[in-house]
Amino acid sequence: MNVAIVNYGMGNLASVQNAVETLGHSASIADDPAQLETCDRIILPGVGAFAEGMDRLDGGGWVTSLRRAVDAGKPLFGICLGMQFLADRGDEGGERLGLGIIPGAIVSLRALGCDLRTPHVGWNDMRAKRKDPILEGLPETADYYYVHSFALQPADPKDVLGTTDYGCEITAMVRRGRVWGAQFHPEKSSKAGLRLLRNFIELGGC
Repeated sequence: MNVAIVNYGMGNLASVQNAVETLGHSASIADDPAQLETCDRIILPGVGAFAEGMDRLDGGGWVTSLRRAVDAGKPLFGICLGMQFLADRGDEGGERLGLGIIPGAIVSLRALGCDLRTPHVGWNDMRAKRKDPILEGLPETADYYYVHSFALQPADPKDVLGTTDYGCEITAMVRRGRVWGAQFHPEKSSKAGLRLLRNFIELGGC
């Protein structure tokens, strides 16, 4: 299974690649959008602000290629900022349109009503809202590593796969079609995170 990790200049590429290769699969750093045409799976990582990230995706020609891959049914997994890109829009660092794959907006934790210190950094749980192949073999509640000050607020509650509590309820995972997103970093989340990545890479028909 060949996994492409999108390199638009803002992401933990090496740690994601190492995690995938630890699982026994091939992971390539995709520096050109054309590489998404020949891979089996796509991971869209991200660290930083929404506006800068979308500017880089747009400027690098990634937006069209990512949407085309999703329309073709190719599985995609967004991590942290990469999950936030899936939304319609966000205003971190300036208002920008997102990829528009999962309807919703990126909002600050403060706007959601979270009254704890931001950014939200460290280990916290995720409570699964429903069963899903990507959660196979994982407990209903498992701990993962988070680093963020903004979160995706989906327009359709059915897109929410799991939530966490940080002084308010935060969307921790989403799914729509063959697109998944995690607000936390599975590549930094020990055994549970690796199992999540393995499940994504080895997905069958779903």
